[in-house]
Amino acid sequence: MHSVKRFIPASFVVLWATGFIGARYAMPWAEPFTFLAARFVLAAVLLAALMAALGSRRATRKEALHATGAGILMHGVYLGGVFWAIHRGMPAGLSALIVGLQPLITAVMAGRFLGEAILPRHWAGLTVGLAGVVIVLWPKLGTLDGGVTTETLAASLVSVLGMSAGTIWQKRFASGGDLVAATKWQYVGGASVMVLASLAFETRTVVINGELIFAMAWLVLVLSIGAIFLLMVMIRDGEMSKVASLFYLVPAVTLVPAVTAVIAWLLFGEQLNLVQIVGMAIATLGVGLATAQPTKA
Repeated sequence: MHSVKRFIPASFVVLWATGFIGARYAMPWAEPFTFLAARFVLAAVLLAALMAALGSRRATRKEALHATGAGILMHGVYLGGVFWAIHRGMPAGLSALIVGLQPLITAVMAGRFLGEAILPRHWAGLTVGLAGVVIVLWPKLGTLDGGVTTETLAASLVSVLGMSAGTIWQKRFASGGDLVAATKWQYVGGASVMVLASLAFETRTVVINGELIFAMAWLVLVLSIGAIFLLMVMIRDGEMSKVASLFYLVPAVTLVPAVTAVIAWLLFGEQLNLVQIVGMAIATLGVGLATAQPTKA
């Protein structure tokens, strides 16, 4: 089992990166909150069926409430912001890069709410990481076709805060119960937020075609169930700062935004110029400074 767990971080990063690509495929054919509401309901139903098949222990009322709260933040706020920004034209690679600041924010929040140590390198990493993101985004600001606006940037930043807060909540209050039951209640929380947002802000127009069906199937089965289960295992078994660093797979070979940018380039032709590539490298350095673990003898 221990040898299998060694592959969880790399598997999680690759799967997580494809979530931004799935959003890019789906958003031309459905409004973001409507699409996510359907995705979360399907995931919750599948997990309920899995619980019945496995005979999983049902969550207590307290566990269900905490898992629902974590799901509102980790799925509703986080994915709602990401999908809304991509729906409004934010390139998938840039969206992934902004969300990639989540390890830094989580490390700081873990120090405040979980009592984990915050070292000077955390603050240095946050500063360097933010500088890298600014360099990447700067050429896109103000362009008509870049999709980088005040609104899409704000939505992306809100999504980062939501994911960081939800991860802390999950670790502090909701990581001790059955994983299948906890994940089901997370999607109940996410679905409730997306249903309300869809009713309040959208027309709920959906165009059914092959791309939308593929995106829904991929995001429900691979992301909402597969990748999230890996994340829950990492949160349960490790310190928050260690789990957060896995979003950039530090100190391993690659990182989520880079994987996403390469996939977006192959599938959609999204381009990054030399200055933006340098900015991504600087942002990666910042995350490395903040999340690298000291070497033990």
